[in-house]
Amino acid sequence: MLVAKTKKEVRDRVRAWRQKGDHIALVPTMGNLHDGHLSLIDLAREHAERVVVSVFVNPTQFEPGGDFERYPRTLATDKRKLTRAKADLLFVPDVEMMYPFGTADATVVSVPKLRDDLCGAFRPGHFDGVTSVVGRLFGLVLPDVAVFGQKDYQQQLVIRRMVEDLHWPVSIVSGGTVREADGLAYSSRNQYLTDEERRVAPVLYEVLQKLGRDLQAGRREFAALETEAMATLAGKGFSPDYVAIRRAMNLEAPDRDTDQLVVLAAARLGSARLIDNLVVDV
Repeated sequence: MLVAKTKKEVRDRVRAWRQKGDHIALVPTMGNLHDGHLSLIDLAREHAERVVVSVFVNPTQFEPGGDFERYPRTLATDKRKLTRAKADLLFVPDVEMMYPFGTADATVVSVPKLRDDLCGAFRPGHFDGVTSVVGRLFGLVLPDVAVFGQKDYQQQLVIRRMVEDLHWPVSIVSGGTVREADGLAYSSRNQYLTDEERRVAPVLYEVLQKLGRDLQAGRREFAALETEAMATLAGKGFSPDYVAIRRAMNLEAPDRDTDQLVVLAAARLGSARLIDNLVVDV
């Protein structure tokens, strides 16, 4: 596996592959890689001959007082995992390269309709940070395909909207959520959980599954279902930000005739903020 740290290094390598006729897939990450990330690399390989994985802890998507400073940075371990996963190139830019004019004066890419809802309402500026850094990565790597995990459901919809609106020639592919044996979605923030919190954490997915069963059974009192789920989470020790039932294609409010829904939730458990979702065909 090759490693690039500069704009020139990554562009020279990608250019050489393109001259051979290879297609390029990009898997953007913030590192601290787990099985969910590695599944995205496998998926990327299905869509391109070359797979580039970026590791960059992006300061502009963390809210003030968030966990930017303590976010786990495990580059040496990540390199070993990526080598075993047969990634072709690891791109490790620094903040100065990604934001040459500084983060305070950086150009911002924004998707207004989707950025302020759900997670955006609880993490102001978060999705502007995501789209701005993904846009920079697209400009540096010039991928044919970019792969994102479905666990961050709102994020991948925001990125799809950005790509379509700006006419970028990048195909967005979503990889299914990878879970531990008890149903908890893999996340780099799971390590913030204490042992007791880790035993409780799978309840988040269990609540989503119950909501899914209720919807498939014909219940359509969306607000009541959301309230019940929030109460269940609170009763188990979570501090829920939201539980929401939305149209799967665009996160708009559903009606009784909507045939594909997504149930989304975000909740704090101790010092960890957990998110999850479940797509429901009704």
